[in-house]
Amino acid sequence: MKHLTRLFALTLLFVSTLASAHRFHAGMTDIAFNARTGNTEIVHTYMAHDVEALLANLYGRQFDLSDPEDQDAIRKYVEGRFRILGQDKAPLPLRWVGMTADAEKVTVFQEIEQTPLWKASAIHDKVLIDFIPDQVNTVNLNEGNVVRTLTFDLNNVEQPTR
Repeated sequence: MKHLTRLFALTLLFVSTLASAHRFHAGMTDIAFNARTGNTEIVHTYMAHDVEALLANLYGRQFDLSDPEDQDAIRKYVEGRFRILGQDKAPLPLRWVGMTADAEKVTVFQEIEQTPLWKASAIHDKVLIDFIPDQVNTVNLNEGNVVRTLTFDLNNVEQPTR
């Protein structure tokens, strides 16, 4: 009986550790103008298990994020939920560059060709926010020596860049 009590206590400890291991859901996006190419570059980073849970929920199966077909599902999802609006409030044309994934993170690369960052008037970021209610996405706008940070959550999915 003593061994059963000890085993039960260890099991509870293990389960509570797993439950508390991932208490926050966050994404990070860095946006910067590359003067050499003339393009504005966008790099999104998300927690791999959040992306995997999203895809499993949407499609009802496990994904191999190294498979180009499975990467296409991520591309469609991100493109539908992240946009940069121009001065006329129309979305600027984001080009998918690619993505990488490992056990910890998924990194997505996009760019706006031949467009400086100052042409952006607002950012709309709902990536994972529509799936995980407590998701918080941070966007860093790097304009030379000035970096501004915008924070997106369920109550704040679009913000001006200025």
